[in-house]
Amino acid sequence: MSKVAVVFWSGTGNTEAMAKAVRKGAKDAGADAELFTADSFGDGQIDGFDAVALGCPAMGAEELEDSEFLPMYESIKGKLSGKKVVLFGSYGWGDGEWMRNWDGEVKSLGADVAADFVIANEAPDEDALAACEKLGAALV
Repeated sequence: MSKVAVVFWSGTGNTEAMAKAVRKGAKDAGADAELFTADSFGDGQIDGFDAVALGCPAMGAEELEDSEFLPMYESIKGKLSGKKVVLFGSYGWGDGEWMRNWDGEVKSLGADVAADFVIANEAPDEDALAACEKLGAALV
C-alpha cells in the first residue's frame, strides 16, 4: 500500500478544501493517505512516504506563503528527487504564475511529477475538487 502525505497551508480554507479532496482521491485509490498542515511536517517525515501532495495558495506577488509553508518546503525540497509529487492551491488574483514557477522548480529538483497541478480561483468549485481527487489518485 502506498503511503501519501498531503501537506498544505491555507489562510481562508480554500486550499484546505483542496487538500481534503486530494487525500480522498488517494484513499479511494487504495493509499494510506495522511493530511498535514505545513507547520506539522518536515524533512524528518518525508522519507516515510512514497508520495507527497503539496498545497499552497498564492500570496503577495504570486508567491508561496513564507512564514509556515516556505520554511517547510525549503526543508524537504532536497528530498523530492525521484519522489512522486503533485501540486495544488488557490488564488485570488493574477493568472497562476506562482504555480507555474513552483511546478518548474519541483521538476528541476528531479521530482516525479505525477499529474499536472490544480489551481482554483478563490473557493474550489466541483470541477476543481474533482481534479484534486484525481491528483490524489495519481500519487498511488
